[in-house]
Amino acid sequence: MRTLLVLTGLLLLAWAIYAFNRLVRLRNQVRAGWADIDVQLTRRHDLVPQLVAAVKAYAGHERATFETVTELRARAASLQSPLTLDSAATLGAVETELERALGRLLALKEAYPELKSNETFGRLQQNLVEIEDALQYARRFYNGAVRDYRTALQRFPDMLVGRTAGFTPAEFFQASDEERRASRVELSP
Repeated sequence: MRTLLVLTGLLLLAWAIYAFNRLVRLRNQVRAGWADIDVQLTRRHDLVPQLVAAVKAYAGHERATFETVTELRARAASLQSPLTLDSAATLGAVETELERALGRLLALKEAYPELKSNETFGRLQQNLVEIEDALQYARRFYNGAVRDYRTALQRFPDMLVGRTAGFTPAEFFQASDEERRASRVELSP
């Protein structure tokens, strides 16, 4: 009987260690996913001033668009890690606004044919498209990691280890209903 109790205790301890290590791995995967998003956002933020400068050379009177893009870039760059609910929602909103403003900035090429043919602008625009593609991939990876982590934290009996060890769920990177609507691009003649 005593051997059975010791064996049961050892099995429970082995399971708890396995569950703990699995939760640590999943939490680290979430953190790595956010780091990938952060890298792409930084690349985007570094590209924005160059893009604004290229467009300014041709469309100097589009001041409101430039100011909006510059202000949103500064706000997005100053936000903390979005692993908390409040900062994730704020960052998501600011990044969505920045994405729309960049869309308006890129749409200016239609109003300025000489900008459309500018090699620097074309290269910057291509870089931005590549960054946006990588950012979408990073967001999908992050959300998949968050899904797996949250599922593990909610699954019995793993949730017993998670709660005991202080694991907390991460938030998904998502857009609000307003942000999901298609942005409208308006250009002044």
